Amino acid sequence: MSGDRNTQSPAIRERIVEALTAAKRDMDILGWFEWRTVIGLIVPEILASDLVGTRKRLDARVRRELATRLDAETVAGISMRFHVYPEPRAGEGGPWPVDPILYPELRSRRKRSRADEAIRRGLDIIASLTLLAVLSPLLLLIAGLVKLKSRGPVLFKQVRIGQMMQPFTILKFRTMHCDVGPALHHEYVSSFIKASGQVPDLGTNGVFKLTNDPRVTPVGRILRKTSLDELPQLWNVLRGAMSLVGPRPPLPYELEQYKSWHRRRVLEAKPGITGLWQVTGRSRTTFDEMVRFDLRYARTRSLGADLKSLLATPAAVISGKGAC
Repeated sequence: MSGDRNTQSPAIRERIVEALTAAKRDMDILGWFEWRTVIGLIVPEILASDLVGTRKRLDARVRRELATRLDAETVAGISMRFHVYPEPRAGEGGPWPVDPILYPELRSRRKRSRADEAIRRGLDIIASLTLLAVLSPLLLLIAGLVKLKSRGPVLFKQVRIGQMMQPFTILKFRTMHCDVGPALHHEYVSSFIKASGQVPDLGTNGVFKLTNDPRVTPVGRILRKTSLDELPQLWNVLRGAMSLVGPRPPLPYELEQYKSWHRRRVLEAKPGITGLWQVTGRSRTTFDEMVRFDLRYARTRSLGADLKSLLATPAAVISGKGAC
């Protein structure tokens, strides 16, 4: 709630605070969002199905209390804005809107790191172009094997959720047979996230991951084991949807099952081909641990840390720990 110049006197501010105090419930939290300019009221435990009704009732209740304490002209100069956290989806198929006002620390952090982001983007462009050129014979060889050994396109395109919950299309070499659905992976992801705070039930290979997936082709198994199926994502890096280093981008149906704090892994940093989780834990960790790896990276990231992750990636790929 904010007001024009006519509402900024100490006496009027005091009456506004009194009105909000009278209108709020015992569990609600009242405080200054911007000191002596914008006052905020946190209203927890609202049903997602009743957002519109709650907004109307709260608006009427607050304005009724204001009207008993202030004249009509002053009340008309007071504006009220409503923000919902976590933000509801815009509709079936997304996207997930992000309300910047709910993440002031992200705004200030991004302002402070503009020079660093510009350098990182420049390195992403140079590195992705160089790798695409150097690895072009290998890329052509893999494309030929994929096409030769199974029916269907060489590349697999899939919608993922990137930084600030913006959807984009990720590219991978196709490792599965055509015309297979996501039901098996959806079930696995649901189990992984639901067991997020528990020690995972490790299989015989020591990982908590979808193994022996019947959808995967023989060539696809090799590509996944060596992570060579990820190489086309260099094009995503070149276009700016991804970075060389960062959290892995989730699928939309993964994001639907995230808790509020899980969502921050797709807010704070651009998704990457490799990162702290990939070179440290990969699928041997719980889901909560994976999120903590991503949040730790986002809050402490530096060019030195990115270089360290990049240098550690070949060893992690060769060892195959956590890969299937």
